Amino acid sequence: MSTLKADTIQSTGGAAATLTGQVAAKMWVGWYFNSGTPEVNGSFNISSITDVGTGDADHNLTNAMSNKHVSITQGYNHATTGNCVVDRSAASRFGQRLFNNSGNAEDGGGGFNATIHGDLA
Repeated sequence: MSTLKADTIQSTGGAAATLTGQVAAKMWVGWYFNSGTPEVNGSFNISSITDVGTGDADHNLTNAMSNKHVSITQGYNHATTGNCVVDRSAASRFGQRLFNNSGNAEDGGGGFNATIHGDLA
């Protein structure tokens, strides 16, 4: 049996290789607000997170999706917080916003996470 070892696999045109026969996540991120500033714990296909405002952050993708119509799964773990929603999206970024139980935006102390499934550009 042969073993294939590679650090990067690209298409013959030099772009990201297309996965066939499987549906893998094209982006994932785990992050939290550290004193009001977004801080990443770990990620794949995230170039940066931009602090847009109170409880509001944009996730900038290293490799854009083919369009903004993707499946985003997200969560937030904080006992006293109302909810976390995706409030806008584009092919190259998406935003998460945190609201407290009163419905006001707030920087929270818990951890955010998100995963995107879809096609890369």
